[in-house]
Amino acid sequence: MTKDQLLTRRRVLTAGAVAAVGAAGTAALLTTGQEPAPAAPPAAGPPAHRALKPSAYRLEPLTGYGPPRTAAHGRTLVRHEPLLRVNGRGRTMVLTFDDGPDPRYTPDILKTLREHDVRAMFFVCGEMAVHNKDLLAEMTEDGHVVGNHTWSHPLLTRLGRAEIRSQMERTSEVVEDACGEAPVWFRAPYGAWNRAAFQIGADLGMEPLAWTVDTLDWMTPGTRSIVDRVERGAAPGVVVLSHDAGGDRSQSVRALRDYLPELLDSGYHVTVPTRHYT
Repeated sequence: MTKDQLLTRRRVLTAGAVAAVGAAGTAALLTTGQEPAPAAPPAAGPPAHRALKPSAYRLEPLTGYGPPRTAAHGRTLVRHEPLLRVNGRGRTMVLTFDDGPDPRYTPDILKTLREHDVRAMFFVCGEMAVHNKDLLAEMTEDGHVVGNHTWSHPLLTRLGRAEIRSQMERTSEVVEDACGEAPVWFRAPYGAWNRAAFQIGADLGMEPLAWTVDTLDWMTPGTRSIVDRVERGAAPGVVVLSHDAGGDRSQSVRALRDYLPELLDSGYHVTVPTRHYT
């Protein structure tokens, strides 16, 4: 079975964990309505020991983000929910691409973004990145943000802490080697988060980012369907989930060519969050 087939199979088996969350927000720096929670289970919200599904997320006003903050006692403060949307001026939104880089599709996505002078976020898998470091370097050179999407795209809620750390650390090392700096953003495969993922991500200097609009392009629903999902979900502050690897992504490539100029013509500012230290 090929890698594409394996990834597709994994996605089908866990499709329930990737239900799209509704569009909302205002746009340019990522925020969350609560201060980052300490490592202990939070008093409110979903239990910290249980995996959070996108359908369980609550879109709330967000506050500043930055590197993991440290309390007076020296412990790293850890979030218990991923960031979902952006906050700032105007009609700003963020495009994200997961699972790559793939030399069959990523270069075309980079070309389209370059043609429109747009920056995006790429959450890469280490097993793909290690063989395509030139594409990671190209992303960085073009001003895109390269994030960590684990090494082999496992369901983190089924792994032990040591395995989760290995998945994150190995990928961060590849990104740092190719881009000159370690990633500061992390996204859990399938949108399945748990306490260990948040804690380890924070230990490695990364903030967790989910999404507010799921294109469902991994299901290859057709180019028009992908375009429609983005255009219907477009709103100030949304984070759009797409893919540039993990299967046949030709529909995703064609869809980007269609919806990106439409978003720009409609007055949207498509960009990446600026690192903001608080």
